[in-house]
Amino acid sequence: MLITGGETTAPGTALLIAAAPVGKGRLVDAGAVLPALAAVPPSALTGTPAATVVELADPLDPQTVLTRIRAAATAEGPLFLYVAGQLQLDRRQRLPHLALARTTPTTLRYTALPWHWLASELTIRRPGTTTVVVDLVTAPEVWRRLADEGPRLLALGSAIRLYGRVAPPPDRREAVVPSYLAACAAIWRSGARPDPTALHEQAALQSDSAGALFLAPAAAMPVPAAVPPQGAAAPAPAPVEDPHPAILAAAQAGRHGEAAAVAAAWEQRELRAYGPGSLQAVHWLEVRADLARLAGDPALSCELWMAAADTRLTRQQTADDPDVEGAVDRAHHQWEQIADPERARAAAPRLVALRQRVPGRQRGALRVLRRRLEQLHASPPVAG
Repeated sequence: MLITGGETTAPGTALLIAAAPVGKGRLVDAGAVLPALAAVPPSALTGTPAATVVELADPLDPQTVLTRIRAAATAEGPLFLYVAGQLQLDRRQRLPHLALARTTPTTLRYTALPWHWLASELTIRRPGTTTVVVDLVTAPEVWRRLADEGPRLLALGSAIRLYGRVAPPPDRREAVVPSYLAACAAIWRSGARPDPTALHEQAALQSDSAGALFLAPAAAMPVPAAVPPQGAAAPAPAPVEDPHPAILAAAQAGRHGEAAAVAAAWEQRELRAYGPGSLQAVHWLEVRADLARLAGDPALSCELWMAAADTRLTRQQTADDPDVEGAVDRAHHQWEQIADPERARAAAPRLVALRQRVPGRQRGALRVLRRRLEQLHASPPVAG
């Protein structure tokens, strides 16, 4: 459902996601809070005079959720993600996932949304413009990891504000209600418009807090130190200005060449400072890959994502590492968007080799890749 309100050309955006398995595996009645949130003026959800609100109730497929998040991440104004649902742990990688309608313990890897995908998709946004508000119930294995690692397990990065409640597994069989988000909705419907921190504090007091963990930006991972300029013996006295906002603004304005050039310059800076294969350098390689996607150049985006995957594998990151899988999955997706058969055929051998090493979470990805490659080889060449 799409709702709009206000009269400004750059509205805020709110994405409401309510997700939980259907059947006996459901720990939370996530969708129960959507009517209360839908009754809130759209501007209250984003803190802006104008707002666009998108609801996603009981989604079936992680790619559908990912597509909605990716689309929301391109919004120019403030972005708020409200997530009600339950967290489960992948048995293979031991990573938290947001369970979806078809999720079961045995199909989690293919039917749930990996939590780290949120951070990955929101990386390119300008720091301080993205807020994620969660009301989550955990499966027992997730709660045990939270007891050991604390909020760091769910951290989305220093540039993203994360608020909310994470509740332990319910004792009874009945699914619990997202009382934290319900409290937020009640506060807004009363006419109050507190800032996110004050809203969080009020909602935490009004919700079911028995044994729950409450998240706020102060509990997030620390902000990394600024990168010193080349040749400097110590960090510069003032932080280096974050280049991501200007790069994203250029890309959104259609100045794709400018955005790519700035990102490439930062990649070279990190290569000089930290060396080839460093995480700092591979970050900018991945930024360039995503900029190529935004510019409508899937062939280049595919090549850059493959280069990022190769770099991470060379760093001895494992084939089931989320960052490695993410890079290969994105390369595969971009390859499928290449319209020119010759360019697709040229990129295919390297992608096939990567897929053999990194099967990914989607069953049969290598088989699908090979099938399309066979179709490309069977297609007659385009006359020049």
